[in-house]
Amino acid sequence: MTSKLPPLRIFVAGLMHETNGFSPIPTSMDSFEADLAYIPPRDRMRDLALNFAGYGDAVRAIREAGNEAIEGPCFWAQPSGPISASVYAKLKQILLDALSDAGRVDAVLLVLHGAMIAEGVLDCEADLLAEVRAAAGPDMPIGGLLDLHGNVSAAMIESGALLAGVKEYPHIDYPERARELQDMLVELVGGARLTMTLRTIPWLSLQGTVEQPMRGFVDRMIEAEGADGIRSVTLMHGFPWADWAHAGASVLVVSQETDAAAASALAEDLAEAFTLIADGAPVERLCIADAIDTALSAPGEGPVVIADSSDNPGGGAACDSTFLLRELIDRGCEDAAVGMIWDPQTAQTAADAGVGSKLCLRIGGKVGPMSGDPVDLECEVLAVRDDVKQRMFSAEPNVPIGLSAALRAGGVEIVVNSIRQQVFDPDCFLQLGIELASKKLVVVKSSQHFRALFDPIAQSTVYCDAPGSLSLDFAKLPYRNVRLARSRAGFISDEPVTTVQRPIAAPH
Repeated sequence: MTSKLPPLRIFVAGLMHETNGFSPIPTSMDSFEADLAYIPPRDRMRDLALNFAGYGDAVRAIREAGNEAIEGPCFWAQPSGPISASVYAKLKQILLDALSDAGRVDAVLLVLHGAMIAEGVLDCEADLLAEVRAAAGPDMPIGGLLDLHGNVSAAMIESGALLAGVKEYPHIDYPERARELQDMLVELVGGARLTMTLRTIPWLSLQGTVEQPMRGFVDRMIEAEGADGIRSVTLMHGFPWADWAHAGASVLVVSQETDAAAASALAEDLAEAFTLIADGAPVERLCIADAIDTALSAPGEGPVVIADSSDNPGGGAACDSTFLLRELIDRGCEDAAVGMIWDPQTAQTAADAGVGSKLCLRIGGKVGPMSGDPVDLECEVLAVRDDVKQRMFSAEPNVPIGLSAALRAGGVEIVVNSIRQQVFDPDCFLQLGIELASKKLVVVKSSQHFRALFDPIAQSTVYCDAPGSLSLDFAKLPYRNVRLARSRAGFISDEPVTTVQRPIAAPH
């Protein structure tokens, strides 16, 4: 919905981190400075911020609607362990200072994750929303754009912010969700009275939305919007590895204030439907041996992609585990590729040796216990580059992988690189000369985002639950703050189900 109001000044800022309580990687100021730390009016990293999922989409949505986007700071770091207390305080203060310096604004749009934890602050999003509310005043329309892997708390709702998250995993719908949130903020400025509804689901899982039954669930959410006063519906899948008592799934519904009862009923229905899906049709994740057997026995054309989801750096894992690589080597597998293994030392050694060199390399297994042991291999250096970039749901490659090398050990080709980054794009293999069409299997260190660009070339996908910081065998993870209970098909959090509603309105 658009408004006949004069152009509005909407302040946009981002502070995003997906915190893994089991990650061996610390999160410092250097983590943000290396990945994304855009602080206007400095131009450093502005182009990256304006092309970054969420923040860039919000700025474009505001401007395309004829409003003025006031660019605030944007911070993001690769998922890892809890943020240090001093770094979180510094980032928060930079954001609050920028809001103060922006002068008169009509609304605030924050791009958040939903699973950010700092030392001493288990619910960073609720803390940040409360601080922004205190700074902006009780009547300021505030919106929060969330990653669907956020853990939403009642405290976030009590901030009086409109919350909406992406529906898709892979997260290909940030542009639509940014426009949706922008439109609802404009409605609030114009006098609309809305209600924010949260219904928690104490389920710990990881669900993609490409295939049924989750594909149908997403379609059902989309169909519900526009009926019975419903403005926005989000299933938050949650992030179980945050090790927070409120980790788990939830449903968010934004409705007209007069339709709060319908919103509550819809949230309840969707919560029950998701529980049935998660408990009745869990995504099959195979052990290492079975995953490789399945890929090798596939009869079709094209590679089978094995997702090494437990070592996905996009969820905070180290990205240097060797369990699948070791199995492939021990079996003497042919026509296989593995990537990307975060190993700056090996990438540099390969670069120093040069293309065509043959040498013994110690690959991976360097960060911590969940990385496994290093694998010593006689390798040929096939390619070395420092300019490879991946696409992340977009046509333009904008995700650098750093110094990277393609190695061959027997029938296995391996990509090692210097920037800890999950696999999104076949180009991280192709640009290093590793052709995938002729491969029998390709191991990618990613959980689901790879499917947006790998599905067109893969005959099928196999999910492997090897050891790692993102293992779905939650009983083996050293939880301190989550009490687990086993269901028929997985695990649930032993936390009470809650439903929270809050009216949201701004002076007209």
